[in-house]
Amino acid sequence: NLSRYKSSRRGCCFMKKLEAIELKNLNLLKHYRIIRKWASKNNNLREADLELLIYLDCIDLFTKKDFELGVYSYSWDNRRWSRLIKGDWIKVWRTRNRTTQKYNIYTVSFKGKQLINRIYRIMLKEEDLPTSSRRNSIIKGNSYMDKVLTKAIYNVNKDNN
Repeated sequence: NLSRYKSSRRGCCFMKKLEAIELKNLNLLKHYRIIRKWASKNNNLREADLELLIYLDCIDLFTKKDFELGVYSYSWDNRRWSRLIKGDWIKVWRTRNRTTQKYNIYTVSFKGKQLINRIYRIMLKEEDLPTSSRRNSIIKGNSYMDKVLTKAIYNVNKDNN
C-alpha cells in the first residue's frame, strides 16, 4: 500500500457527486476511440500501452506488482514494461536501497502526464485534435486507415465547435 507516499491535498470545498446522466450529457466517451487512435499513432504507443498509462496515472505511485495487476486486462506483451521505461513513459520515483526500501516505486513521467492531460482536454472539448500534417501524422494519409481517421478527426473537431 503506497498511500503513505501520496501527497494528501484536501480542499475546503465539497464536490457534488456526478450522476450517470450528467456523465452521458458531457459526451465524454463519444469520440474516445478516435482520440485514443490519434494519441497512440502520434506518440508511437500501442493503444493498450496508452490505456495502461491512463490506469497507472490514476494510481499515481505504483510498484512493478501494481503494473502487473493492471496488465491482466490487456493482451499479453512481455516487452511492455521495458518499452514504457525506455520510451520515457514511466519514471522511477523512489529507488530501492536493498535494506529499508525493498522495491522501486514508479510514476508516469511528465511526458506521459502531458499526453494524458491533453487527451482529457480534447475529450472535454477544450481543445481540438490537430489537423496539420506537421502535428498529426495521420493527416498525411499514408494508408487507407489514415484517410478514414482523417475524416473522423475532422468530424470530431466539427462536433466540438
